[in-house]
Amino acid sequence: MKKVGIVMGSDSDLPILRKAMDMLTSLGIPYEAHIYSAHRTPVEARDFALNARANGFGAIIAAAGMAAHLAGAIAANTTLPVIGIPCQSSVLDGMDALLSTVQMPTGIPVATVAINGGANAALLCAQILAVEDAELAAKLDAKRAEDARKVLEKDAALNSGV
Repeated sequence: MKKVGIVMGSDSDLPILRKAMDMLTSLGIPYEAHIYSAHRTPVEARDFALNARANGFGAIIAAAGMAAHLAGAIAANTTLPVIGIPCQSSVLDGMDALLSTVQMPTGIPVATVAINGGANAALLCAQILAVEDAELAAKLDAKRAEDARKVLEKDAALNSGV
């Protein structure tokens, strides 16, 4: 199975990426995480992206707040799918990061999930990898069924006292 690369601009992004890591772990997807800054360590970020396919990655999650250039910088240097997670900041509540992540130029796509959407970034990676992995696709189907069961259980509890 291909692994997922996780790149964060700062260790302050770790709580958001922890949700992605936990989701990937629950689905049995291997991952490798790094702290690389688009601005402070541009050579290392570029090298990671340039070598990602050869190093066994199938998709990359990139998370950064403020200017949020990391996902775009990674995507500029690989043709692997890149999923950007805009991180909430105290400045504009993450709207700056959301817009920076989603507004990529033609030819350099970055799939973008919700602000602080670590779990969904991991699930999107899983769906991408599941295109060629029937076992992983079955795990995703089971997760969806379990999620639906939990909602219906809550509905039943809500209406049991009526």
